[in-house]
Amino acid sequence: MNSGIIRKAIVAVAVSLSIATLATSISATSVAAQSVNAKSASLPQLGESGPEVTRMQQAIVARGFTIKGGIDGSFGPATQVALKSLQKVAGFAATGNLDAKTAKFLGLVDVAPLSKSNFPTVGASGDAVWSLQQALINNGVQVKGGADGKFGLATSIALGKFQSLKGLAVTKTVDESTAIALGLLAAPVQKASAKKTVAAASAPVIAPVVAVAPSTITIDSLPVRGQKSDNVRALQNALINAGIEVKGGADGVFGVATSVSIGKFQSATGLNVSTVLDAPTAAALGLIPSLAELGLPTLQAFPVQGRCGFTDTWGAARGAGRSHEGTDIIGARGLALYAAMDGTISKMTTGGILGGTSLRLTAADGTYFYYAHLEAFAANLANGQVVRAGQIVGYLGSTGDTNTPHLHFEVHPKGGAAVNPYPILKAVDACNVTELLPQP
Repeated sequence: MNSGIIRKAIVAVAVSLSIATLATSISATSVAAQSVNAKSASLPQLGESGPEVTRMQQAIVARGFTIKGGIDGSFGPATQVALKSLQKVAGFAATGNLDAKTAKFLGLVDVAPLSKSNFPTVGASGDAVWSLQQALINNGVQVKGGADGKFGLATSIALGKFQSLKGLAVTKTVDESTAIALGLLAAPVQKASAKKTVAAASAPVIAPVVAVAPSTITIDSLPVRGQKSDNVRALQNALINAGIEVKGGADGVFGVATSVSIGKFQSATGLNVSTVLDAPTAAALGLIPSLAELGLPTLQAFPVQGRCGFTDTWGAARGAGRSHEGTDIIGARGLALYAAMDGTISKMTTGGILGGTSLRLTAADGTYFYYAHLEAFAANLANGQVVRAGQIVGYLGSTGDTNTPHLHFEVHPKGGAAVNPYPILKAVDACNVTELLPQP
């Protein structure tokens, strides 16, 4: 038998035994029971329903993929379609089945307890590092790049954020207190003493471990000026952990001080200094996954001149049993349409039954963008022409199977199946920019 398969089987058994041992210890010491995030149920399969399916669906949606019909706890065809899209983007075999590799990518695999004598350190790699990273994510702290099993700068930063949130010493390394707070190490049991007064004076007091609530910040719910909430506090803590002072501290109130601090962070990291929490800034702060973490392309230009608007309609029902595989950006007829990236016009169509006047723009890596319902192409645009990001390629219209002027915009990473373009568009949303972009 293949030695790699044997080794993985042994590791899997060892992890299961370790988790069982830890569970026994925790049941005897109720203090740490609240912090365990491990799940031991088998991976859900097509046709099943229940809380594990709900957990899987939540993980899929959190990574930018829409499940037609929403999160309903039932593993049906709609969930399978979304799972296939995620697997394709992540570079896995797009089977639509929840295999171990996909489950680990989604954070659905059990984390294993750490050994007190062998905490992972910077430069280490392997299952212990993966468990550490996944425990951080389970406790609401993003690890840039996800749980990849490699202890680098992103893991150190995430550890520092967690330690700050828990009131621990910010060492950015794994120590006993941090491992206990993460649920990766059982809290020590205090021994009874005949001299209770002496014991009370000398024994350390171990506070109950309370898991950090997962962040509810999404690309659609980024905190804005004037809000007061836990999400604002999470933003402020992220700024502080990044070395940016927030005057007044993390008080959960989004006022002038928070806006100023956002501007300082944006300036320090080379982002557009808007002093508002936009998607690129939120991703840089680790508050939401970046497009790179999701395996999605980053647009160099928003494809429509403002004013316009769009919502997430990925997977919505369309005629003849079809589902929507793009985002509709609605605006006035005649608005300029821009090349979203540097690339080549690889297809131009007129008179299409569904898309009407449409074009395909292909980037260097094979990723292509489909523009449909154009009123007209830009003057002198030709098939095979090389265009630059921001260059006008056409004008918004309502040709084909629609009566409402809008751009139907699709994204096909590396030439594969379409993925939900909404988070990709939201990251560079410029629907408020009404002036034409300078043309090459």
